[in-house]
This record gives sequence, C-alpha cells and structure tokens, in this order.
Amino acid sequence: MPNASRIELHPISQRVQAQVDGTLIADATNTIELRERGYPPRHYFPREDVRMDLLTVSETTTFCPFKGHTVYFSLGERQDIAWSYEQPIAGMEDIAGKVAFYKEVSE
Repeated sequence: MPNASRIELHPISQRVQAQVDGTLIADATNTIELRERGYPPRHYFPREDVRMDLLTVSETTTFCPFKGHTVYFSLGERQDIAWSYEQPIAGMEDIAGKVAFYKEVSE
C-alpha cells in the first residue's frame, strides 16, 4: 500500500468533540485519527455524531493523491470548516463519509 508510510489511521475510543464558535458540532467516542506526515492529526467523526443539520455543502472541492476527492462543508458564514472523503482511494476506506474539522475551529 503506497500510503502506509505517509498516512496512519488509528481508531480512537475516547470522547472527542468539535466546537465552532462555542457550538458543539460533533461529539463521538469512535473517531478515526488520521496522521499524515507533514500535517497535524485530524479526527474523522461518523456522520451520525455530527450536527449535519447545521452544515451546508460548499462549492469547494479538492483532490488528495493519498486520500481522494474531498467535499467541504460550511457553517453559516464560516466557509469550508469541515470536509469528507465520500469515496476515498483504496486503503483509505475507513474514513469514507466521515467528517473532519480544521483544528482552528475545533476543541
């Protein structure tokens, strides 16, 4: 697997929360922590643990050669605060459909 040395996925059973401007937007005890060389670790939350009713799909999309095509989400005026890989590349299936937040908006 070409991603093996660059990306590591770790299941986390501790409670992890994400807040945006003081609003709890995600709360889970079963995230996937993705550690990618050169980037801070990110928690990928199951959608059922994310307030998806508060998020809107952004027009922004990107492609990561190590994970696949990215869909972004906004919260009101806060643009592109979260993202998801709906159909990640082979080897990254564990993060499919899960939602990650930028550390700057999470606690």
